[in-house]
Amino acid sequence: MKIGVTGATGHLGRLVIKKLKEKTSANNIVALVRSPQKATDLGVEIRAFDYDKPEALTAALAGIDKLLLISGSEVGKRIVQHTNSIEAAQNAGVKLIAYTSLLRADTSSLSLAGEHVATEALIKESGIPFVLLRHGWYTENYTASLANVIALGTLYGCSGNGKASAATREDYAEGAVAVLTTEGHEGKVYEFAGDEAFTMSDFAAEISRQTGKNIPYVNLPEKEFTQALVKAGLPEAAAQFYAGTHISTEKGDLFDAGHQLSKLIGRPTTSLSKAISAVL
Repeated sequence: MKIGVTGATGHLGRLVIKKLKEKTSANNIVALVRSPQKATDLGVEIRAFDYDKPEALTAALAGIDKLLLISGSEVGKRIVQHTNSIEAAQNAGVKLIAYTSLLRADTSSLSLAGEHVATEALIKESGIPFVLLRHGWYTENYTASLANVIALGTLYGCSGNGKASAATREDYAEGAVAVLTTEGHEGKVYEFAGDEAFTMSDFAAEISRQTGKNIPYVNLPEKEFTQALVKAGLPEAAAQFYAGTHISTEKGDLFDAGHQLSKLIGRPTTSLSKAISAVL
């Protein structure tokens, strides 16, 4: 049983490869990457897999039974890139596609949702047995800015009291591995999210507790928050996107209480406290 993982040198992909090796022989794993020279440390078979070179993708998937299609990172190009990958999977006779989609993609107000919904439709239309792994937000999306928040002494945002059920990349990677290494998942749509939901006020309070500093959360109007991000150095489009994720959080798009991820991996997802402590 050969398992192929696209985007295997990315943050999530590397974790998936690592955890797959804990569950099955490295001989059963194929890292599908745009730049093979960046994957030499993975300890598995490496094949060139560039979403933008469809003519080479079918050959790259030869012999692959299960494919984890990690969504492309280039927003705006994903539908074409994913189409190329799905068509190659059809041609190569792949028996199962697991796709990393977005939490409740079909109802989400997040700007990212459209490309995920389109990809889900393409996969369903392909005739290949599938599993949809709809990911909530990564805890790392918040902790990545921890140093700046501490230096600034204030956490700013525009998500109000909206809650995010975030989980770490490692949690999501374990969910993917569980699906890829066990049976009975065909046709399922998993809404993956963390067990613990938190607001930005909760996030600020936990940072304060662990650092011993008083770091408040200040909620701004969306436009004002966007302008503040631009002043901090973010490009206008990126600032608008980031502020938009806060608005979607306030709407509840990043909250989920189904605990499907923790049930699948057999343990609670990583707590916010532990994630912050690891970064600190």
